[in-house]
Amino acid sequence: MHVPDGFINAPVSAATGVVAAVAVAVSLRGARRELAGAGQGVGAGAERTAPLAGLVAAFIFAVQMLNFPVAAGTSGHLLGGALAAILVGPYTGVLCVSVVLLMQGVLFADGGLTALGVNISDMAIVTTVVAYAVFRLLVKVLPRRRSSVTVASFVGALVSVPAAAVAFTGIYALGGTADVPIGKVFAAMVGVHVLIGIGEAVITALTVGAVIAVRPDLVYGARGLAKPLELRTSPLAGAGSDPVPATAPHEPVAAAAPRRSARRVWLAGVAAALVCAGGLSYYASASPDGLEKVAHDQGIDAKAKDHATKDSPLADYSVKDIADPRLAGGLAGVIGVGATLAAGTGVFVAVRRRRNAGPAGNPAPAADGTGNPAAAENAVPAAEGSGNA
Repeated sequence: MHVPDGFINAPVSAATGVVAAVAVAVSLRGARRELAGAGQGVGAGAERTAPLAGLVAAFIFAVQMLNFPVAAGTSGHLLGGALAAILVGPYTGVLCVSVVLLMQGVLFADGGLTALGVNISDMAIVTTVVAYAVFRLLVKVLPRRRSSVTVASFVGALVSVPAAAVAFTGIYALGGTADVPIGKVFAAMVGVHVLIGIGEAVITALTVGAVIAVRPDLVYGARGLAKPLELRTSPLAGAGSDPVPATAPHEPVAAAAPRRSARRVWLAGVAAALVCAGGLSYYASASPDGLEKVAHDQGIDAKAKDHATKDSPLADYSVKDIADPRLAGGLAGVIGVGATLAAGTGVFVAVRRRRNAGPAGNPAPAADGTGNPAAAENAVPAAEGSGNA
């Protein structure tokens, strides 16, 4: 759904650019809270979420290279808004997808530069907002289990893709450069992107399910599903004995829960992204994606313009002057993962540090108002079913 230059006229492109800029600014403010643990203190949450947010951006870039067939002569790929919102939060998710779109437009000539506002508005904002709204609604009504998070992820991702297709149709109705009946654009875009949404939903649910199975504490969308720590009496004390809280209501928690490193998850995610972009991308479908196919069939691309960086060394996800297509594509994918990981991590670390510094350059107060991050960490409940303090 990367919109090229020339599909949308200049006034509407400029207007969507303003919308995208405002949304990114708002997301920067919201991401500071999400990267600091969403009110759970500045400690462990801030330290591990910023690198993981950069990883999510790199992973989305890599998986977007894996076009999958959805119909005769048509393919689709992950948009990533739902995945990012559920893993690291909706504000941070908007920034993740925006970083990916910027890297793709500048380095790989994928998505027009004058259409960057259109693409951020459609692929980053609409998908993230719609997916997370559906996800939160379902999490509230479904049983409070980890499996419910996976189910809600599937549905949220499924709905987000045709929602983005509807949004594109609306933008095209306002500023499309070709004279194509809007009804035809709507039917073609929504029809093919419902199918693409199924692939999006499967990828999102599998990824969220995999992370929540090993580290539910790292999934933003799973926060609030944790249970308080309980001490259970020995079976010798009687079958009717009830579990008791680890501390009385008036007593403070004596010690913080051991902090678990996210390094293994980060390394596994980087490895998966490199495998997808550097190896599996060679076997991706070569058919045009949903928007490209619709644009060709319906004549939307009548006034499309060449990309400003079409002669880039990495244009079309291939390193120029390398004859072997597998090596050229794989190397371009690896470079893209590295560049997106570096850019995304840099952005999120900067946002986190600004949050931690507070308005006057001093450490921000913890959730309990004491100014001591450790005190806030002590109040974080154990992960559901983990059995650890």
